[in-house]
Amino acid sequence: MKQPLHPALVHFPVACWTLATAADAVGLWGTPWPLWQLAFVLLAIGCAIGLLTAAAGFYELARLPDEHPALADASRHMMLALGAWVAYAASLFLRLDGTTPVAPDTLALGTSAVGFLLLVGAGHMGGRLVYVHGVGRRS
Repeated sequence: MKQPLHPALVHFPVACWTLATAADAVGLWGTPWPLWQLAFVLLAIGCAIGLLTAAAGFYELARLPDEHPALADASRHMMLALGAWVAYAASLFLRLDGTTPVAPDTLALGTSAVGFLLLVGAGHMGGRLVYVHGVGRRS
């Protein structure tokens, strides 16, 4: 059995987006250096790798047989993950003034927070795919 690519890639956008959200949260307390710049870079990297991760996940979803018991959870996982990508991409673009990154406003911070909640849900559903349905595991 060929190893699926999606589980290997997913750690990168999850880590980048989580760290970006954490940098934003800590930055609200007025740190001595601007964490919003770090958050911007992490959001950009997370969104770029997130596209590759989503493509790999969609490929693996298409390989599941029809009527597979995991299809409903796989669809939920996909919708939550794509929702997180959209929220984080929106936060990234809300931090731009033309082509120049700027400190995030309340809307940009809010979309990151929504993205994080969707990301947690997507992770939970991804865990169900592996540990409840055995997707991607050898028998």
